[in-house]
Amino acid sequence: MKLLRFFKLMVEKEASDLFLRSHALPRARINGKVQHLDDESVSEADMSELLAVIFNDKRKRDILEQNKDVDFIYNDPDCGRFRINIFYQRTVPALVARYIKNQTKSFEDLNLPKELCEIFAKETRGLILACGPAGVGKTTTIASMIDYINAHQEKHIVTLEDPIEFLFKDKKSLINQRELGIDFYSYPMALRHVTQQSPDVIFVGTIRDEETMRAALSAAELGALVLATFHTNNAVQTLERIINFFPPHLHSEMSLQLSMLLKGVLSLRLLSRKDGEGRLPAYESMITTPTVARLIREQKVREIQSFINDGKLFGMKAFKQTLAKLVREGLVSEEDARDASDSRDEFDLELSGMKRL
Repeated sequence: MKLLRFFKLMVEKEASDLFLRSHALPRARINGKVQHLDDESVSEADMSELLAVIFNDKRKRDILEQNKDVDFIYNDPDCGRFRINIFYQRTVPALVARYIKNQTKSFEDLNLPKELCEIFAKETRGLILACGPAGVGKTTTIASMIDYINAHQEKHIVTLEDPIEFLFKDKKSLINQRELGIDFYSYPMALRHVTQQSPDVIFVGTIRDEETMRAALSAAELGALVLATFHTNNAVQTLERIINFFPPHLHSEMSLQLSMLLKGVLSLRLLSRKDGEGRLPAYESMITTPTVARLIREQKVREIQSFINDGKLFGMKAFKQTLAKLVREGLVSEEDARDASDSRDEFDLELSGMKRL
């Protein structure tokens, strides 16, 4: 059918997302910008035909009818795997598809800090978080860590996802992948039972609430390495959000637990390359050193940022530092980096080689 050609076209153009809606022009996100793919609007008949093709089981259609929103994976025999979200707007269906590359990439290929990611992947227990807004590559980053563990260590890895994105083949490790709504019904329930499945590594697709965070910390406390994604902008905000999941009378207890279990946070932001050839990440890295652990335990989270700024010896870097490095290397524009920074003034000082007193 004619709309399926847009899946192929988005792959050819290396677009990250495809947008289809009745009575609208088809568009795709290319290098971070939403662009037209065709000059002809999508009709209601076109959308109905497309939905009939990609809905390959009744369960998904029932979820859409009940919730007016559904997520699932669609496999196209010619193009590959896509994470599909279908929702309603003004009573008509709309579709957003994200292309999932089947092969995981190395840390170097993803422009991630290789030594730091290897340190995280070699941890035997605790909690490691990949953070950032939607679409910056959090799951891709975790997948590269899982692939590294799979290639180098003899482990049992269990993934809990919604939906399953990257498909792994067993190498040195055994990997069991479970999907929400098909293989388990809630993250907290799955995390409570997964500890009985002798896991060495657990990947939690996303943590959005207190119950899931508590279950993830409990799994880490029982001896597993828990990898998870989290929708926050930087390390300090991540710590504040975790603690504020819980009622005030539990903040002291949760801060103590977090200080003992959290191994590190890798926060990501994607920027367009200066040469127009795709996007690449800037990152902020926080490692739970004894000083950072003490500040978490004492609930002095805001003070941690200065230790991230000065923590190069331990593998820590602030966004302003990695952004300035990308500008100096000619990979991103100064204005794009400035817009992506937490503070334009702090970024300008970093780029000029000066520090605020």
